[in-house]
Amino acid sequence: MSTKIPVGILGATGVVGQRFIQMLERHPWFEVAWLAASDRSEGKSYAEAARWRLKTFIPTAVAAMRVSPAIPDGAPRVIFAALDADIAAELEPRFADAGCAVVSNSSALRMQQDVPLVIPEVNADHIKLIDGQAWRKKSGGYVVTNPNCSAIGLVLALAPLSQRFGLETVMAVTMQAVSGAGYPGVASLDILGNVIPYIAKEEEKMEEETRKLLGQMNGTKVVPATFAMSAQCNRVAVEDGHTESVSIRLKSKAKPEEMIAAWNNFRAEPQELQLPSAPKNPIVYFGAPDRPQPRFDIDLGAGMTTAVGRLRPCGVLDWKFTVLSHNTIRGAAGAAVLNAELLKAKGYLG
Repeated sequence: MSTKIPVGILGATGVVGQRFIQMLERHPWFEVAWLAASDRSEGKSYAEAARWRLKTFIPTAVAAMRVSPAIPDGAPRVIFAALDADIAAELEPRFADAGCAVVSNSSALRMQQDVPLVIPEVNADHIKLIDGQAWRKKSGGYVVTNPNCSAIGLVLALAPLSQRFGLETVMAVTMQAVSGAGYPGVASLDILGNVIPYIAKEEEKMEEETRKLLGQMNGTKVVPATFAMSAQCNRVAVEDGHTESVSIRLKSKAKPEEMIAAWNNFRAEPQELQLPSAPKNPIVYFGAPDRPQPRFDIDLGAGMTTAVGRLRPCGVLDWKFTVLSHNTIRGAAGAAVLNAELLKAKGYLG
């Protein structure tokens, strides 16, 4: 592309907003042109407004950029949203109504019937829901969402098995990194040497979103998958990377080597289209008995690859295994960037 598409970031000073900036710094299609955050940041340079938490430096051009008010006036057409759910519920429809393409990481609108909840490798066809949105018909604007950070790694691991063998039952227990709580997130005295067996609304999100993601398009709506699903979510003292212990019952019999091949050979539309943020291998299976581990494996595919390991028989269901994904890249900013790339490839960004 000779000219990059200008994009804006709502919630630019938070951890996910920072990941957007990091991932878009050298993006071949998109260029950060507008930043917005809370009233206390408005008018400040980004370097003044943001407490930068990532290991890379703030891009020079972004550091000098002034933080704008969170209103559509003056915003570019493409908006990445990294907002808390209650704020997103108010602002995202406002931007869509003004003609913006809102690519959201928020949970506020994910389960709305006409809003696509998308993992491009799993359900790229669901973006067609955009065409039925009232915003689209009125102004050309729309909202597309990516899943919860704990659901996305799970669904990537389940998708090849669902496609080949079918799913009857899924049980998942998560060990979720503290970065998933944002910054400052969980107080150190609460999490160090501790496990917190509760993350507000997380279990409900995993159960609902997993079924919507693996559901089927039927005209102008998604019919959720019907398998039984149970999630238990825990916060642990890990910086980045959500680990999940998963047990499943399949509709048809499968050998372990068939399941491993389904994971390792899994490719989908983002790989075929060679989207810039799409990993060559969306899923990688580890044969070692003690992998995957967050310390060693979260950066696979620049943080966009889901790692799976420890496949073995389950004494209650059929099989059990471990899943690991990077919660602020594949589970948040990277998921939204990949969704925007899919939208561009499909002609939704002009």
